Amino acid sequence: MSIKFSKANSKLVKLYKVQELQKWLEGKRKVYSLDLLSGHNCPFANECLSKAVERADGSRHIQDGPNTQFRCFSASQEAQYPNVYNPRKANSDTLRNLCDNYDEYTVAQHINDAMPKDLGICRIHVAGDFFRQKYFNAWIIVAKANPDKLFYAYTKSLVYWLRMRDEIPSNLVLTASRGGSRDDLIIPHGLREAVVVFSEKQADDKFLAIDEDDSHAAVPEWREDSFALLIHGTQPKGTEAAEALKVIKAEKRRKKQEAA
Repeated sequence: MSIKFSKANSKLVKLYKVQELQKWLEGKRKVYSLDLLSGHNCPFANECLSKAVERADGSRHIQDGPNTQFRCFSASQEAQYPNVYNPRKANSDTLRNLCDNYDEYTVAQHINDAMPKDLGICRIHVAGDFFRQKYFNAWIIVAKANPDKLFYAYTKSLVYWLRMRDEIPSNLVLTASRGGSRDDLIIPHGLREAVVVFSEKQADDKFLAIDEDDSHAAVPEWREDSFALLIHGTQPKGTEAAEALKVIKAEKRRKKQEAA
């Protein structure tokens, strides 16, 4: 059984330039993520529920949920690219097997043993979510065992979070990802949240800053502040999300031309 961390993707590399995160990156430490299959490991996903499903010939296609309003970008990547799908599936299979057969301390030990030595910041799940209470608890154990490292995650698994809220260490920063089946827990429990918006105006109307580099999610000192995420990825044709994406891309092209 093996667990593999991934190097920072094109968004996460921007964290290297965030001043508030420099102390976590001293000594040439790096940013990594630990990823699972999207949808398959997202028990509370609702508005973004999508998953890559294998066909008999080994190819994959996207399967959206009954209430999907915007398609998960990670699931689209998994359907298209074997080099994205395969390691995430391997991580998913390994961690589910560990959770089926061992306690949370053993699961945590396996995660800790697989962690790169030069890890300074870890985004838990560019893809996937906390799929079981035991698995969530294991990450608390990992964070507590590594106080010199920063861990952060977006999650719709709010039930697991709230059960262990008093046990979460300061170096584990969580954000409620709105659009799940338990959004009803966000406001009553005062959880900070990330909201997907279809335009900059929509974010302004909600008085939310748009996070473009994951800094809002990662910086511990900002852990009380909610923020917005601009819709991205590949969206189903004819949907509101797809139309919004067209407008966003057109606006980016216009600004680029004006700056040229």
